[in-house]
Amino acid sequence: MNAEIVLRSTFYLLALINPASKVFLLSSMDPPYAWRDLRNVSVRSTWVAFLILSVLAVIGNVMLEYVFQIHIYSLRIAGGVVIFLVGLNAVRNGRFFEEAALGRVSDISVVPLAAPLIAGPGTMTAALSYTTIHGATTTVLCLALALIANLLIMLTSLHVGKALEKVNATGPIIRITGLIVAAVAVQMMLNGLAEWQVAVGGGS
Repeated sequence: MNAEIVLRSTFYLLALINPASKVFLLSSMDPPYAWRDLRNVSVRSTWVAFLILSVLAVIGNVMLEYVFQIHIYSLRIAGGVVIFLVGLNAVRNGRFFEEAALGRVSDISVVPLAAPLIAGPGTMTAALSYTTIHGATTTVLCLALALIANLLIMLTSLHVGKALEKVNATGPIIRITGLIVAAVAVQMMLNGLAEWQVAVGGGS
């Protein structure tokens, strides 16, 4: 197992998970979370997201190819489109989530926090494609490391939220993060298109 591959893949997955959006979500809850509630929600959502992504990493490619007959490059392109829209919404509106949707659920740990905010289209696509490239064991390890890092960041949400509010930095940081998310999405689509061109060229 190559340590450099593990490190780079973990950071890439962490970027796709986008911890900033979870911090802003958790720190903006009304009424505010107590520390115990924040810990419980963060841990529960991390476990659920890990289960979803691990199952995808292990059996997802078989399901895609033999059941749905979808190529990985198609998933990259579709996932990139969805992630781009999420990033665009953050740049334009200053938030990663719809406040109206949050008002309809009493426990956000599974929906929308675990899915689709943590185990979203980007991380799902990466889990599937990384399994093809690096194998399921390496992919699950990288997922676990990225989710642990995200969990630790989520646990600081109350402190980070208060600090950002004092300097009115929440909006600008969300928009900057949204731009980065959109750029990651464009790169994902370009990679998918490149793989499609190779597949078409190889088959002609």
